[in-house]
Amino acid sequence: MVSVDGHIRVEPIIAGKLRRYHKLSFFQQFVRVRTILIPNIIDSVKLLVGTFQSIGKLLIWRPDVVFAKGGFVCLPVGVAAHLLKIPLVIHDSDAHPGLTSRILSRWAVTIATGAPLKYYTYPKGRTHYVGIPITSTGQPYSVSKQQAVKEALGFNRHEPLVVVTGGGLGATSLNEAVIQVLDDLLQFTSVALVAGKANASVLQSSVKKRPNLQIHGYVSSEVMQQMLGAADIVVSRAGATTLLELASLAKPSIIVPNEQLTGGHQLKNAAVYAQAKAAIVIQDDQLSAEPLQLVDAINATLLNASTMKRLSANIHTFAKPNAVKDMADLIIKAIRK
Repeated sequence: MVSVDGHIRVEPIIAGKLRRYHKLSFFQQFVRVRTILIPNIIDSVKLLVGTFQSIGKLLIWRPDVVFAKGGFVCLPVGVAAHLLKIPLVIHDSDAHPGLTSRILSRWAVTIATGAPLKYYTYPKGRTHYVGIPITSTGQPYSVSKQQAVKEALGFNRHEPLVVVTGGGLGATSLNEAVIQVLDDLLQFTSVALVAGKANASVLQSSVKKRPNLQIHGYVSSEVMQQMLGAADIVVSRAGATTLLELASLAKPSIIVPNEQLTGGHQLKNAAVYAQAKAAIVIQDDQLSAEPLQLVDAINATLLNASTMKRLSANIHTFAKPNAVKDMADLIIKAIRK
């Protein structure tokens, strides 16, 4: 909600999520009483309370439109908007519709998606492929800019740079795999590992300092943008926003989807990019079992100029530089309707 003075007002509500784990069968999830069943029951009550809270807040605010970005916290607000007959607009970032978005899509006047429409089952007449609105305004780096930024970050401007990131919290399997094969990687490339705040100090103490190695717990969004732009190859998880940032930079990428997340959405995101030959995909369990395959994949890609060019061009087709404006236009049109 935006107040009259132009500031964004933040209001909390109670919300609950449905715990579902991709690798567990329905029976396995049902019998895990303390870790899954009871929390789901409690969160169902939270959802009901949050819906009544949302109805109250929307009655007071009287908004012209409600925009929901997905995630469990959006469900009670979206349900309240439907009950109060307020136009509802939703955006689904992942290549596979999430549970909240699938529910709210029944009532949404407009549905926006982060991936091409062929990956969704939403009604075509109300659905628009806009990409993912991201804060980054990144563009592919020229060779000279890439070299200059490498040098500014403390790396050799003429040596290939691999950036490995598991997101703000890091990714244990990625961190462990990189540390295990670090000696092999550093023979032919520089490495920047963004390991997460909780992991960095332990990892830094476990390896020798090298001129072509940096381990960070956390970097600002500005520095992260520079690192990704300077990289020759990026190794990352398959979060939808991360993939779109890499697409905007046309960055050759190796993605390792998190298999444990609800609904397996990172696996589905990775499948979309693999099908388009826009990234190399290594499964998490395979990486843990054979971390040297990461070295092989990086080395083979760096040595093959045509592969680098293909990956760069194909991932760049997913970039949607006008996503923010297009999304805003859809929201405004929903109000006018």
